[in-house]
Amino acid sequence: MTIATINPLNGEILQTFTPLTSQEIENKLSLGVNGFQDYRLTSLEFRGEKLLKAAVILEENQEKYAQLMTIEMGKPIKQAMTEINKCASVCRFYAENAQKFLTPKYTDTDATKSYVTYQPLGIILAVMPWNFPFWQVFRFLSPALMAGNVGLLKHASNVPQCALAIESILLSAGFPEGVFQTLLIESPQVEKVLRDTRVKAVTLTGSELAGKSVASIAGQELKKSVLELGGSDPFIVLDDANIEEAAQVAVTARLSNNGQTCIAAKRFILHHNIADKFQELLLEKYRNLTLGDPLNPNTDIGPLATPNILKDITNQVNKTVEMGAKVLIGGEIMESKGNFYPPTILTDIPVNSPAMKEEFFGPVALLFRVNNLKEAIDLANNTIFGLGASIWTKNEDNIEIAVRDIESGSVFINGLVKSDLRLPFGGTKQSGYGRELSIEGMHEFVNIKTVWQK
Repeated sequence: MTIATINPLNGEILQTFTPLTSQEIENKLSLGVNGFQDYRLTSLEFRGEKLLKAAVILEENQEKYAQLMTIEMGKPIKQAMTEINKCASVCRFYAENAQKFLTPKYTDTDATKSYVTYQPLGIILAVMPWNFPFWQVFRFLSPALMAGNVGLLKHASNVPQCALAIESILLSAGFPEGVFQTLLIESPQVEKVLRDTRVKAVTLTGSELAGKSVASIAGQELKKSVLELGGSDPFIVLDDANIEEAAQVAVTARLSNNGQTCIAAKRFILHHNIADKFQELLLEKYRNLTLGDPLNPNTDIGPLATPNILKDITNQVNKTVEMGAKVLIGGEIMESKGNFYPPTILTDIPVNSPAMKEEFFGPVALLFRVNNLKEAIDLANNTIFGLGASIWTKNEDNIEIAVRDIESGSVFINGLVKSDLRLPFGGTKQSGYGRELSIEGMHEFVNIKTVWQK
């Protein structure tokens, strides 16, 4: 794929970029190594001061960076503005908590003194996706840089200006040259960078296929990897739930970022006693959504990020319908410029259809009916994915069983699945491994070193 800014609203190519040459990549790796030798010796106060400055830059230029995101990948501008604020928050969170997270832990042994200390690894390669082009990067770089590592960013090829903007923010904040660099390279060039002995670890957020490729290379090189991959999150609504609230949250849970979110609720698993009412409420809310220019603050749904994503979701829906699914709303590609797909609801999902097996990365809600909690959890677990899940019920016994038995990296009860700075985030099964955010995210990319002194 060409490295370019292509406006998903109209297909206009706004800017193209030439991938780095082998020599240019070598220069950046050398700069990163040299930068690490000095940066790893800096104080937490020094790093925190720079990260807090980055937060200020983000907030002062919120509208500019939000517009850049929207133009490159189609996110509604209201959501883009929120994303910039969240990036500023994660900068502050790690600037303020790194001291606590990295404090050596002492324990009593037969030594005079024994403790665990947390030390940086070196260059960390981040392979990041287009759907949250600022947030995904800042949730990596904030703990990584506070721990004393340096970063190399290989961003998605359709958000190059976002990638360059992030590097510029950190330089403007006062981080030394080489501490964080953007690599404008194509996917085939990633392997050589990852195999380079100067790169010590890798984190990837993206597709299952990309995750397997990066994990395989990292495994061969015996390098630490963290993967946050796809999801097909269940949204379970039992018959004792607050149905109106659940339906309201369901709209955001499914359609945020035009439905292109790994932790979006994709499969709505409904107790048969309330299924008709929930379906009616959801349908009503879908009918009131506004599609259009994502730069318009009144727009709820913008275009999908690329023509290929539009093609994929169209094919998945068409095949599922051909196999017997019923369309309640949407389901047909729009006759307009841009990568638009209408908000769609499918019911009567056939066994072995794409809707039963695949991740739907677009504004399509899949509705299922069950008779009891056990059926709901069995259906929720009937997937290769295990990123997030939510359940709506007032019954504490139901909650205890759901937390115990749902196979996912997180379970949210009566609320929207989301990432929280204070809590670890990640998945299980083919949704990946490792954790981001909180103390666990910071400890992924440090040498947890044992010290024993007689």
